[in-house]
Amino acid sequence: MFEPNGPKSLSDIVTGDETWFPFFIISPIRLNRMCVDGQGDRPVVLRPGFQSLKRMFTVFFNYSGPLVVDILPQVTAMTATYVQNVLAQVISAINEQRPKVSTSRILLLHDNADPHKARAITQSLQELGIQVLPHPAYSLDLALCDFWLFPILKERLAGRKFDRIQDLAKAVNSEPRTIPEEDYQGAFRKWQIRLKRCIESHGEYFEGLRKFPVRIINSLENTEQLSKHIDPPS
Repeated sequence: MFEPNGPKSLSDIVTGDETWFPFFIISPIRLNRMCVDGQGDRPVVLRPGFQSLKRMFTVFFNYSGPLVVDILPQVTAMTATYVQNVLAQVISAINEQRPKVSTSRILLLHDNADPHKARAITQSLQELGIQVLPHPAYSLDLALCDFWLFPILKERLAGRKFDRIQDLAKAVNSEPRTIPEEDYQGAFRKWQIRLKRCIESHGEYFEGLRKFPVRIINSLENTEQLSKHIDPPS
């Protein structure tokens, strides 16, 4: 379906999700590791407190890069109305990016959260001819935001403290735009491989997905070549 000469391509996919960004992001444990010779005190590793200030952001992107970064107003719940407003921004951004391409080519990939499945959302998408790609529940390993973008953003912001929401919003909005376009393209290829392996294993759990440098991902012509570089299921 997503081959270069197929009816749809990876560049037609738009994906996004919501996540919390604290005003102070703790560095991942692996970044806090250090050698201790037994003579000094063990290093102090900070843990986020239960009461840490945080705000929810929604990020949408496609094969070319980020489309929309939106912050949920503090007194607003995650509702279908909010999602609908964000999707309107996404569609507007796509129309600016690809003015000659119909919205009916858009393939929307997001999770099965209740606001995403609301009747108002599904009706609006149907009227625009936008197809929603199926996404299995509780499958973070098949969600581009969860296995790729959000970890990158939080790692880049780790250790920085923001005193104002304006400063946090500016950082979250700017970081996705510093990621090279080839990295976004490589991420979508990784997603395609993960999806293919999930189908081949009939949804069963498997191990063996390694991390590949973007230059290797982008040098392979198709998913068959990349599949050969993935460890076989145990």
